[in-house]
Amino acid sequence: MATRSGATSPAAAGAGAVKKKAKVAQTHTGLVRQARRINRELAEVYPYAHPELDFENPFQLLIATVLSAQTTDLRVNQTTPALFEAYPTPEVMAAADPVEMEEILRPTGFFRAKTRSVIGLSAALRDDFGGQVPGRIEDLVKLPGVGRKTANVVLGNAFGVPGITVDTHFGRLSRRFGWTTSEDPEQVEKDVAALFPKSEWTMLSHRVVFHGRRICHARKPACGACPIAPLCPSYGEGEMDPEKARKLLKYEKGGAPGQRLKPPADYPGQPAPPLAAS
Repeated sequence: MATRSGATSPAAAGAGAVKKKAKVAQTHTGLVRQARRINRELAEVYPYAHPELDFENPFQLLIATVLSAQTTDLRVNQTTPALFEAYPTPEVMAAADPVEMEEILRPTGFFRAKTRSVIGLSAALRDDFGGQVPGRIEDLVKLPGVGRKTANVVLGNAFGVPGITVDTHFGRLSRRFGWTTSEDPEQVEKDVAALFPKSEWTMLSHRVVFHGRRICHARKPACGACPIAPLCPSYGEGEMDPEKARKLLKYEKGGAPGQRLKPPADYPGQPAPPLAAS
C-alpha cells in the first residue's frame, strides 16, 4: 500500500522492504521538509486523531488532564463520570469533602495528592477567575498543578488555541524523528514549534501521541508494521519483522478498545469499557 507521498509501508512491501537507516545531519530546511512530510503521513494514518480524555467542557478537560498524571487516560475516563456527577462545577468541587473525593479518585492512583490538587485548583478557579477556566496560557499556568503541557491540552482542545503538548510520547517521538535532541519538555516544544506552522500544532500533537501509543512504543517500537517507516531516521530501533511487529500494535491498530468511553463518531475502534466492566 502506498501512502500519499508515494512511500510504501514495510507491511505492504514485505520484510526487509526498508533498510535500517544511518542518522545523518541535515540542514534546517531539510529537517522542516522531513518533519512536515511525516506530519502529512501521520494525518493519513490517523485522520481521526483526537484528545483521548472524555470531556464536555473546559473545566472537565482541565481536571481530567491533571488526573491523568502517572496513570492512563482510560483509567481517568473510567473515573471522571462519577467525579463530575458529584462535583459538576469548580465551586462545588472546591467545597468537596476530601475523604469522599479520595474514594472516587482511588482508581487513578496517588488519589490523596490528586484530591488535594483538584480541590485547590477548583478553589483557584472560583476565587481568581469567577469559576471559569481561563483561555490564556499565562493564566492557566498560574493555577495549582497546571504546567505548560496541561495548559496546551486545554487551550488546544477546549478553546481552539494552537499548542504543542509535550508528553512522554511526544518527546520520545520528536527525538526519534530528529526534530529535537532535548529531554526538556519546554525546549522540545520550542524546537518542534520552529518546524511547523502554528495552525498545525494541536493536531500534530494528537497524531504524534497516537502514533507513540499505538505503534512507536517506548521499549519496543513496531518498526516492521509502521506506515511511516520509509520516512523515519530511527527505523530499525524496534521489531523489524512485519508479523512480529503487527502483534505489538495497540488499541484500534491491534483490534483492541481505545482509551475513551465516548470516542468521536469517526473513531474506527471500539469504545473503552466503564470501570465496573474493565
